[in-house]
This record gives sequence, C-alpha cells and structure tokens, in this order.
Amino acid sequence: MKKSFYIISAFLLAASSVFAQDAKQWTLQECIQYALDHNIQVKQQVNTTRQQKIQLDDNKGNHLPTVDASVAQNFSFGRGLTAQNTYENTNTLSTSFQLGASVPLFVGGKIVNAVKLSQLNLDASLADLERAQDDIRTQVAKAYVQILYDIEVSDVAKRQIAIDSMQVYRLERMMEAGKASQTEVSQQKATLAQSRLTATNADNNYRLSLLALSQLLELPTPEGFAIVKPDVAAITPLNGNEGGIVAPDVIYAEALGVKPQIKAEQLRLQATDFNIKIARADYIPSLSFSAGLGTNYYKTSGFKADGFGKQLKNNFSQYLGFNLSIPVFNHFSTRNKIRTAKIDRENQVLKLEDTKKTLYKEIQQVYYNAVASEAKYTSSQQAVMSNSDAFALMKAKYENGKANITEFNEQKNNLLKSESDMVQAKYEYLYNSALIDFYRGRPLSF
Repeated sequence: MKKSFYIISAFLLAASSVFAQDAKQWTLQECIQYALDHNIQVKQQVNTTRQQKIQLDDNKGNHLPTVDASVAQNFSFGRGLTAQNTYENTNTLSTSFQLGASVPLFVGGKIVNAVKLSQLNLDASLADLERAQDDIRTQVAKAYVQILYDIEVSDVAKRQIAIDSMQVYRLERMMEAGKASQTEVSQQKATLAQSRLTATNADNNYRLSLLALSQLLELPTPEGFAIVKPDVAAITPLNGNEGGIVAPDVIYAEALGVKPQIKAEQLRLQATDFNIKIARADYIPSLSFSAGLGTNYYKTSGFKADGFGKQLKNNFSQYLGFNLSIPVFNHFSTRNKIRTAKIDRENQVLKLEDTKKTLYKEIQQVYYNAVASEAKYTSSQQAVMSNSDAFALMKAKYENGKANITEFNEQKNNLLKSESDMVQAKYEYLYNSALIDFYRGRPLSF
C-alpha cells in the first residue's frame, strides 16, 4: 500500500510536464522567428514598406521623358471645306499618326527633393517594421516566461499534493492504531482537497498560457505545442555586471542609437525639410523640353488624292519645343503650403521628443522592475532556505508527536508559499534582465 502511494505521488509530480513530453518543444528563438514570419501586424507593416519602395521608384522615374503615341481615324459627312477652299457636301476620311516626348529640364528641385523624401520615408518605414518586430519579440518573450512560471507553480502544487497525500496516509494508519482521531484525518483530507484544487487551477493557468502564446504565433491550435524549459538553475547577476544593474541613463544613451522607434522619427524629421523645399519650388519657374513627329492621310470623296503611302511620306513632320512656366499668382496657395510644411516640421520635432521621453520612461520602468526583482529573488532564496530548515524541524517534531497536524500544515504552507514566491521572482528576474539587454540593442534571449 505504501509503495503504491509513492508511485501515485511520483505520477502527480510529473503531471505538469505531460504536455511537453507529448509535443514538439519550441525554444524562445523558434517562437520569436515563427511569430515574425506569421504575425499579421508584421505582414501589414511589410506591405507598407513595399508601398514606400514603389513610391520611391515612381519619384525616380519623374526624371525620365514621357513618351506618347497616338493614332486617329476620322470620318466626316455632310457639308465641309474641300482642298479647293470651297464648301461642298462630301464625305471625308482622314488618318493621323503622332509620336511625342517631353522631359522636365528644371522644376525648382522638386524631383530631386521628392526622391530624397521618398527614400527617407522608405527608411522610416523599415524602422517601423523593425519596431513592429521588436514589439512581437517582447510579447513572445513575456508569454514564454509566463508559461515557465506556470509550469513551476504547477510543480509546486504537485509537491504539495504529494506531502498532503503522505500525511493523509500516515494519519489513517495512526487512526487505525488509535493514535489519531477521525477529526485529524478529516482535517487533513480537506487540506489535500484544497491542494488538488490549487493544482487544478495551476494546470488550467498553464494551458491558458500555452493558448496565449500559440495565438500570438498565429498557430491554429495549442494542441501539440510546448516550450523548452531553459536552464536557469544558476542565474548570473543582471547584465553580467559585477557592479550591478546598469543605470537608466546609460541604458537610455545606448538605446537612442539602436532603437527603431527613435530612428523612424528622426528620419521623418529629416523628411519634413524636404517637404518645405518641395513647397517652395512652386515659387520658381519651370522649364521643360518636348519633341515629336507625325504624319497624316486625307481623302475627300469626289476628289482625286495621292495614295496612302505617298501622303504619309509627304505629310511627315517633326517639331522641337521648350516651355517655360513662370508662377505669378496662385491665390497664396504656395505660401500656405510652405506654412503648413513648417508646422508639420514643428509637430515632428515634438513627436520625436515625445518618443524619446516615452523610451526613457520605459527604460526607467524596466530598470526599477529589475532592481526590485533582483532583491526579491535574493530574499526569496533566503526565505526558501529558512522555511526548508523550519519545515524539516517541524516534520521531525510532528513525527515524534511533539507537534500537531495544524502546526505541521502551517509550516508546510509557509514553505510552499516561499517556493512559489521564489519561482515568480526568478522569472521576473530572468525577464527583466533580458529586457534591459534588449533595450541596449542585444538579442532577446535567456
């Protein structure tokens, strides 16, 4: 009987890892890469970047000539002007062929500045894409850590069941020997039932965490999905620095040079300068060149006309031309465009400043979370050691009849609570450590 009990206890301790054994286990990097490849928001940003690339190509093409060809076939009926400069009722047929080209020679720098503007917009869009990818990376890492935490909480709950089951078994044997009361047995069975409920809740939380991560990865179902549990038995100091956690100002200084949201807004600020230049170009005269050639065939009924080929040859013509357009007055439209472009620049300056402040606030939050989790993890380790020693002493006293079941359960609960607190602190510590490195431009991993 006692041997069977230990077999059952061992099964309960392993229950929290059943899903992982039956499923392919994903590392954090595999989860991140899969999310980057399949996340809808990232794909939408990729399409936005492609649109900016098309816009850049379109603006570059404005340097090239515009070439048009046309063919016209006309029929005229009724009274009309003849070749003899008289009006008669006749039917007239005409065919014409035209080929023309025009190219801008000078447009006040509009084309050049539009190309530079499009290039900056493309670079900003690429930075936005990187920002979207960073957001996915942090979301995946947070969901990954939550699963690790829920796994360990479930393990703690299973150990609690094992301890309570052992005590139920022991009290039942003691009651048979007349050394324990039915009340003590019932009390311990109630404690065991509560422990089983706690374990059930922990398993449910684990499943929900798996579901959350699988949805973030755009997986159709969490079935067959599990993660690799990293080796965090020996966690090193945050950032690997003997002097402790890097100060927020140091992290911020490094983040300014690497974080894509800062780069995107800086590029957009540069783009506003070209918007102003493009608006000012409407004050400047523009010059274009055009050239073309054409021919036609003309036939009026009742009159003799040269053949089709001969007319096309005889009527062949060419032209060259320059066109200078000088702006004089356009209802203050250009002036207002310039004013609007300058206001846009001022707004972009404010947006860049706001983005920097937001980044600094995020870094401050991560820093103080890291400091708190480091202290919490250190103190929780000490608490587990103290409660382990206390529980060992209480267990010896209880087994020798010098402590009652209530005192035993109280000390057991203190130990299990300290273990749960340490598990939480450990993964908070792990996540915040990785997040600080991530803000400094390092890969997000643990």
